[in-house]
Amino acid sequence: MDSDKEKYHIYMMPGMAANPSIFENISLDENFFKIHWMSWIMPEKEETIQSYAGRMLKQIQHKNPVLIGVSFGGVLVQEISKLIDYKRLIIVSSVKQSSEIPPHMQFARETGVYKFLPFGLLNYITEIEKLPVGNLIRKRLKLYKQYLSVNDKVYLDWAVKQMVCWEQPKPIEDIIHIHGDKDKVFPVKHISNYINIEGGTHIMILNRFRWFNENLPALIQHQFIKDKV
Repeated sequence: MDSDKEKYHIYMMPGMAANPSIFENISLDENFFKIHWMSWIMPEKEETIQSYAGRMLKQIQHKNPVLIGVSFGGVLVQEISKLIDYKRLIIVSSVKQSSEIPPHMQFARETGVYKFLPFGLLNYITEIEKLPVGNLIRKRLKLYKQYLSVNDKVYLDWAVKQMVCWEQPKPIEDIIHIHGDKDKVFPVKHISNYINIEGGTHIMILNRFRWFNENLPALIQHQFIKDKV
């Protein structure tokens, strides 16, 4: 497959506040697949996620793309999928319907408490780094600081609201959901009909990238056969 037009064009959306370098270790056969990283843009005042998805279409330059989204990015690509024709829709460490959002997030939606959460993520991490914490915590904070680059309060306030208030009564047909059984952000006990990654955490796109490199081609081409949970 020599022509660029004949390749699968894969558009990857990172999670909330994350930059697309979380996909830096995802590597697929360039004869068949072309990966495109998507980046967060600033939301407009009182913008809905549907309107935001429409503006994100400017980053998609090919017809019938493969859409892959991680965490809140998975929610966004589902909204994008409602606006265009696409080849495949894949979410990772995310949710595909409102009922999969964990109870504490649903509580935040019902009470409006999410409006009062303090944000300034990278500044918070920077301050913690100054404390006498252990090496494991320091390494984890360094990892978060490396990949979480969107630190604007307007964006964070908007993103949290859109996540906890997302309304999706049922999954989009043919959506592929990949989830780790150690995900603490979206625990699997609230998730159904997914491809289970044993030992996978919420950041498995980073530390289990070999699984994705091995299995994404077949998933994209609908050749992957595995029991879903």
